Amino acid sequence: MSNKNKKKEVAYFMRRLYAQKLTTCLGGNISLKVDNNTILITPSQLDKAVLKTNQIGIVTIDGVNLTPKFKLSMETGMHLSIYKKRKDVKAIIHAHSTFATSFAAMQKKINNKLTGEIRAIIGNIVTAPYALMGSEELAKKVSDKSINTNVILMENHGVIALGENLLQAFNRIEVLESAAKMTIITELMKSRKELSDKDLKVLDEFFDN
Repeated sequence: MSNKNKKKEVAYFMRRLYAQKLTTCLGGNISLKVDNNTILITPSQLDKAVLKTNQIGIVTIDGVNLTPKFKLSMETGMHLSIYKKRKDVKAIIHAHSTFATSFAAMQKKINNKLTGEIRAIIGNIVTAPYALMGSEELAKKVSDKSINTNVILMENHGVIALGENLLQAFNRIEVLESAAKMTIITELMKSRKELSDKDLKVLDEFFDN
């Protein structure tokens, strides 16, 4: 896939993220690792609902902005830090989805044992402690947590999902939001049937292979 088509894909998933009400018009960010030195990333202060292919920024793994006409996402450092610690990750999506982010603000856990899909797609969910948005401290805290998971709740901030490609990362964001909704519903109804330890073990082993 050419760089132009990869930029097109980043812009498409950013518009889709907004259309699915998983972030706000100026919130959230998406990046895609092109090679060991080049990252495509969404810009700051542009309407995510109508983001165009030619508005996607380019940054090196060391943080050099190769598209100075754009102000890159304020969370660029966080994306780069994750890529440095997770060589297998090629795509990152950070969103402000209402339900999952509410759990990040309540210090409560999203139940990942309610369906096989939830367990298989998002697996272990961890929480990164709060730090100022766009700060080096936040980048370090989130990237440290990324070592053992593909889905992170960012305390009092939002959520982030990692993947081998943008579709996988986007799917994890959507399933995380669904899991948050299911957790709330089962808590309100005061009734739930979780997957058994045996079922979870089978799922985990199946998707590890």
